[in-house]
Amino acid sequence: MTTTLINPATLYDGAPIGMSQAKIDTDSGLVFISGQVAWDANHATKSPDIVDQTRCAIENLKIVLEASNASVESILHLRIYVRGEVADHMEKIAPLMAEYFGTSRPAVTGIGVASLASPDLLIEIEATAKVTT
Repeated sequence: MTTTLINPATLYDGAPIGMSQAKIDTDSGLVFISGQVAWDANHATKSPDIVDQTRCAIENLKIVLEASNASVESILHLRIYVRGEVADHMEKIAPLMAEYFGTSRPAVTGIGVASLASPDLLIEIEATAKVTT
């Protein structure tokens, strides 16, 4: 198996903790994208609002997709981790999903969790995609 690590310079550096933003299996073209959160390159979260954090996480996801030669349309599966009950946030998250993922309609799993990478984070979005040809 041949793989390629993807770590866009505009996102936080995961190397100190042993992670990459994405890893591509170059044989199959599958892109495995680490959970994206509302962090800037300095691990700072700019907003305590679930809508703002969701937008930021999706924008970070799009950066990784582009660096991986993939796109929103090539996402196969999304896993969305939300602090607390997913149902408590669906009214705010669902319109953003439609806005960003529209007709591509990837498979989606929503998971409520007790915590994420830092106490100020409310949402984390990971994905599996396919390199576009």
